[in-house]
Amino acid sequence: MTAPNTSTTVTAPRTKQDYRAPLAVLTTLFFIWGSLTSLNDVLIPFAQNVFNLNLAQSFLIQTAFFFAYFVFSIPSARIIDWIGYKRAIIVGLSTMVAACLLVYPAAKIPSFPFFLTALLILAAGITVLQVAANPYVAVLGRPETASSRLVLTQAFNSLGTAVFPWVGARLILKESVNAAAQSASQDAVVKLYVYFFAIVLVLLAVLFAVFRLPKMEAAEHRIGQKIGDSVWQHPNLVFGAVGIFVYVGAEVAIGSSISNYLALNNIGHFASNVVDPAARYLAAKAVAARYISVYWLGAMVGRFIGSAVLQKVKTSRVLAFCAILTALLVAVSVATNGPVAMWSILSVGLFNSIMFPCIFTSGIAELGQLTGDGSGILNTAIVGGAAIPWIVGKIADAINHAHYPTMTQGELSWGQGIHYALIVATFCYLYILFYAVSGSRPNSERYAKG
Repeated sequence: MTAPNTSTTVTAPRTKQDYRAPLAVLTTLFFIWGSLTSLNDVLIPFAQNVFNLNLAQSFLIQTAFFFAYFVFSIPSARIIDWIGYKRAIIVGLSTMVAACLLVYPAAKIPSFPFFLTALLILAAGITVLQVAANPYVAVLGRPETASSRLVLTQAFNSLGTAVFPWVGARLILKESVNAAAQSASQDAVVKLYVYFFAIVLVLLAVLFAVFRLPKMEAAEHRIGQKIGDSVWQHPNLVFGAVGIFVYVGAEVAIGSSISNYLALNNIGHFASNVVDPAARYLAAKAVAARYISVYWLGAMVGRFIGSAVLQKVKTSRVLAFCAILTALLVAVSVATNGPVAMWSILSVGLFNSIMFPCIFTSGIAELGQLTGDGSGILNTAIVGGAAIPWIVGKIADAINHAHYPTMTQGELSWGQGIHYALIVATFCYLYILFYAVSGSRPNSERYAKG
């Protein structure tokens, strides 16, 4: 991305300082929150089994998680204004530790509302990390390579999203719904969140407390400081917020649906030798959930490739190319069956890869000292991950109700509704195409010809 040479452009100090160590430390945050976020995709079939939920109800896991971005992103930006980027990161990590500990009673009771509360608090901590770390990485170096730098760190986020769905599927999901299997699943959830992630997060908080991160004063301001600008005077930010909303919504809707989608007999053909339809679908979901990692692995590979491509190609062009391909891949998957439908939907992850960092860096371009506030707005838009998956689930349930009226609530995920409901994602990607072509232009480009 070429950043215009204006007085409001955010830049790191023009010194020969080596930012590799700070970037490496910050990258650990991207990995850990990617791991925790992607585990939601495994928790959805887990909740369907344990709590006997239909699609829309189980997708409330994503609704609770991503609703936190809507509630806490702007307050997170204020926290950064008050205490700075580094201390805000420590606050976010501490909040996540508390949330992981809350998973213990939520899983042991077990209580779905309690579980949703723990995920909401966990997401609140991740929100603080997102609001602080994304702009920090963007300004930690030359503005010309901001997109490339953020894509690279997001690649390690995708490493976490690729590894932990596979781990979670192996540990949490069981092919049986008897009491012993459910108890084993609940114990696995406790081990992951309480005994692994809580400890790792404490260690990370200590690391950030002792590590000396460089100050980014060009991207900071303090409460009460007068700034002769407004975030609402930057259309690239406003359009970018909508872009983040639909992008995260589409990405999460697909990831959340993979286990149910591929478990359909006309898509994944898993456990086809099992005669009983209930047993077959349950066994197929346990296998299909492992393919969530393939979806997120594609995002990781795409981000490593994208980081190099964005060094040479303008951000908006790369974003437009990926938006076209994702829209086509989803449409193909919805219109077909078998391996074509399966691998086209899994391939979407590869082209999703660069979208968030490209939209984010384009959205905060030329915001100067409003960068923290702009980051808060963009992260608020991540609430799309709460809204769009739930909408997809409601549409899928409505289709299943219409075509399979005799199904009980727990069986509703068996039908073809999810197959067709994912067409919603195509419309999301078409908006991103608009943003790439027109909406992402900063003010220096937007008004230069006027």
